[in-house]
Amino acid sequence: MKYHRRQFLHLAAGAAALPAASSVARAQAYPTRPVRIIVGFPAGGGADITARLMGTWLSERLGQPVVIENRPGANGNIGTEAAVNAPPDGYTLLLVAANNAVSATLYEKLNFNLTRDIAPVASIIRTPNVLQVHPSVPAKTVPEFIAYAKANPGKITMASAGIGSIAHLAGELFKLMAGVDMVHVPYRGSAPALTDLLGGQVQGTFADMPSSIEHIKAGKLRALAVTTAARSEALPDIPVMRDFVPGYEASGWFGVGAPKNTPSAIIERLNREINAALVDPKIKARLADLGGMVFSGSPAEFERIIADEVEKWGKAVKFSGAKAE
Repeated sequence: MKYHRRQFLHLAAGAAALPAASSVARAQAYPTRPVRIIVGFPAGGGADITARLMGTWLSERLGQPVVIENRPGANGNIGTEAAVNAPPDGYTLLLVAANNAVSATLYEKLNFNLTRDIAPVASIIRTPNVLQVHPSVPAKTVPEFIAYAKANPGKITMASAGIGSIAHLAGELFKLMAGVDMVHVPYRGSAPALTDLLGGQVQGTFADMPSSIEHIKAGKLRALAVTTAARSEALPDIPVMRDFVPGYEASGWFGVGAPKNTPSAIIERLNREINAALVDPKIKARLADLGGMVFSGSPAEFERIIADEVEKWGKAVKFSGAKAE
């Protein structure tokens, strides 16, 4: 009887260990098929550019294709919800952006909670936004632009990547602190906003640097200031906004997340590979060309960044009165 009881307990213990063992085995074998990174914004914007750069790197390191899937809309929420509802197996990742942190309070009813339902994997870059105008705008400096806006209240149109985007809130913060009245024109992403700015349909924007830097360097758009506290190495001649509007600061950022309950071994593997990219000279140079400032770290460190940004932009959303449509 004792033998049978011991045998039963041994078998039961072995059965209980099977799920954990199989999970570890899956993580060790990962990946065995293509991985997708969902981007909640259109192709051509800063999020998309960053995701494709990182996707190429991960494909080489993981030995499997990494596919970028654009699911734009609702300030990134459509793509985020798709990632939240995907199986937590490491084959669906999310390009997490500062806009996601904004949406956490901008939208009163979401079918997910960013900090609860997305597991942080790795941070990638922090990016300045740039106050830039169409060449037809007569202002060539921030003080000239403020004077021009005050002389034409409610007549200057400022494009953004959408209501609640960092470009939108950066513009609202500028309006408040500079005491100017401009008309916000939201688009479904940075790329379409820049298309209309280049065509002269709108007059300015606070677009992210990765999506607009080539237009600035080509002279198609005139950059007046970057929104970070320090100058950008990619545009060293462009002053910072706080030189003219004391205390002003706003920036975007990008990282990678996964559905909650994704095996920790897979998250650690992805974190390791992404951090390796951020010290690779070619990747660092490419990110620098886009105006991105690398900030690597552990999943726990990225988790703290997301939590801090949700709190920061939550206050900005409430202060500005911005509402999702």
